[in-house]
Amino acid sequence: MDVTLSSSGSAWVPDACTLPTVEQPTRVAEFDELFATGVHGVERVANGAVRLVLASSAAGRAAELMVRETACCSFFAFTLTASGGELALEVSVPAEQVDVLDALAVRAETAAGAS
Repeated sequence: MDVTLSSSGSAWVPDACTLPTVEQPTRVAEFDELFATGVHGVERVANGAVRLVLASSAAGRAAELMVRETACCSFFAFTLTASGGELALEVSVPAEQVDVLDALAVRAETAAGAS
């Protein structure tokens, strides 16, 4: 499975992505902002799944971004849940896209740790 480098040098935009190349840096920036301002934790829950703990204020932004992301990268599955006073976003992918998930998780951990 091949991934390409985003404008910031992070390898997590897969070849399977149908978002026009010119729009990819904007989408990466949107994820970066969500990760930096809305993610409080990142946890690997399975080989093909990552759980992001979100600030409650990030729910709408995360949901809107996930809808747009599945339109161009249909292999992603996103599940947004509220339970026990916590908001979580689970991101899962099929086995052939685990490299993309790994890169996304590293990016989220880095951005969340910097905030």
